[in-house]
Amino acid sequence: MTAAPPAAPNDTSQGAHPSRDTPTGPSRPRSGLRALAGHLRPQRVRMAAGVLLGLVGSVMGLAQPMVAKRVMDGMGRGDLAAGPVLALSLLVVAGGIIAGLGHYLLDRAAESVVCAARRRLTDRLLRLRVPVVERTEPGDLIARVTSDTALLRQSAPQAVSAGVTGTLITLATVVMMGLLDAVLLCVTLAVTAFVGVVVAVVAPRIGRATRHTQEAVGRMGAALERVLGAFRTVKASGAERSEADALHRAAEHARRAGVRAAAWDAVSATVSAVVVQICFLVVLGVGGARVTSGAIGVSTLVAFLLYLFALAPRIGQLVEGVGQLQIGAAAAARIREVEDLAVEDVRAGDTAPAAGPPVRDPRPAAVAFHEVRFAYSPGLPPVHHGVSFAVPGGGLTAFVGPSGAGKTTVFSLIERFYEPDAGRVLLDGEDVRLWPLDALRAAIGYVEQDSPVLAGTLRDNLTLGTADVTEEELREVLRLARLETVTDRLPHGLDTDVGHRGGRLSGGERQRVAIARALLRRPRLLLLDEATSQLDAANEAALRDTVTDAARRVTVLAVAHRLSTVTTADRIVVMEAGRVRAVGTHAELLRTDALYGELARTQLMNGRPDRRRGDAP
Repeated sequence: MTAAPPAAPNDTSQGAHPSRDTPTGPSRPRSGLRALAGHLRPQRVRMAAGVLLGLVGSVMGLAQPMVAKRVMDGMGRGDLAAGPVLALSLLVVAGGIIAGLGHYLLDRAAESVVCAARRRLTDRLLRLRVPVVERTEPGDLIARVTSDTALLRQSAPQAVSAGVTGTLITLATVVMMGLLDAVLLCVTLAVTAFVGVVVAVVAPRIGRATRHTQEAVGRMGAALERVLGAFRTVKASGAERSEADALHRAAEHARRAGVRAAAWDAVSATVSAVVVQICFLVVLGVGGARVTSGAIGVSTLVAFLLYLFALAPRIGQLVEGVGQLQIGAAAAARIREVEDLAVEDVRAGDTAPAAGPPVRDPRPAAVAFHEVRFAYSPGLPPVHHGVSFAVPGGGLTAFVGPSGAGKTTVFSLIERFYEPDAGRVLLDGEDVRLWPLDALRAAIGYVEQDSPVLAGTLRDNLTLGTADVTEEELREVLRLARLETVTDRLPHGLDTDVGHRGGRLSGGERQRVAIARALLRRPRLLLLDEATSQLDAANEAALRDTVTDAARRVTVLAVAHRLSTVTTADRIVVMEAGRVRAVGTHAELLRTDALYGELARTQLMNGRPDRRRGDAP
């Protein structure tokens, strides 16, 4: 598929064992607010414009009490001029329009923040290393992409606006109130200082409660994904009630966490509202006394009260902004945890200069294992104990052995889903860790044991990851994989939706789709992991002929549980307990290896011997 890779230094991002170079789960970032700032930074220009417009609108609103004072002073003198009234009307309308435009810009910035976060997260998720995904609940990862990013939309830009605008306008309002009457200002500040204490105490609790809520939502998503991933099994087992109870418990846990977050938020909002009302009553009483004593005029008291009314929502805005920032910081921290997970480096091996641009290499690939040792994690028993074998380019090599012998792990190590603890896996004589990862996998066609099919059309599944497929190639692969009858019966042929996980296809049809998809990649190495286990005898025989034909052009490695597949192989690798026990042809192994003889007598998978092919030992 591609030229042999250039020599390169060891790939530090991929060469270590997954259990030692990746965390077992998301790690907590040092600062949620710092992570939140990273999400907002690309939108800082638009956010600054929105905040500025909001600030201008607020300043125009700040001038309204002074204009109202002039109107009242004129009324006291019996002089009702139209100019101040018109100015007041213009201030109200213009201030509202400008503030609304600023709000729109902030909302646009918020949508851009969410979109960028989701794109970055989805890119990251698709590049995660296989061990990381296997140790992480998919439902929780989905929740981080959906609900956690939605919290950025709800909180971040508006909270920043509230913080900046609220702070500046509050300070300006305090200055204007001081110009009107210093005594009333001191009374106001003494009463509202209590709000600052409440915010300092409650805000961190809002952030923690929000984080616990999102974690609970993630656990519920994981529980739901678990059920939907084995939907038929749940139904066939009559486990709907028990699984529903588990989901209900997860939902109840999420509800309790959400209630705790709402309670702290309500405490903050209620205390600030009550303090503002108390402040109004105290100012009204003190101000009334000062008007009676002649220290200030009625118009001054009215203007001061108007500023107080303007100050009240600003205080509430500040309190809410702090709370929203805590919510956004909690969401950003959870998003950051995913961004910290280890990913594959598709450019591994590209650090050395290449001899030229990649070219299509028609040669079948050679594969070799040299003393490979591997365990899925330090706490688990080893799967491979010094596995060694060599497969030349071309031909069919079958891997047989008892369950748990490590046959499928051979394929996972070739594909670099995992890294060996010791030893080397070679492709064309080069350690696979020195290959650019995209070039390595482009050279391989892989048919997994359970032959997964993605939601979408049959055409989408066949051309997955292969953009340059012609209709002629599609028709040829359909013929080779015996899928022509399937496309004929589907209402829209190749453009028929196959349903969630290929639910509208049978198990054998899904296997044929997976084989066709692998052949369309035009690989140099074809890995078949029990690729015909769900096929009937006729289709198995036809596909066996297809594999035999492919083995003339590419190297085929097959994990086989049927004797009919093994007898046609050019070589057979017998594995037992993580070691290579013997290598040879069917006839040679029958004479020399007792385990293979026993497997052959039981037809490898307890199937009936095909007497017409002479498969019985």
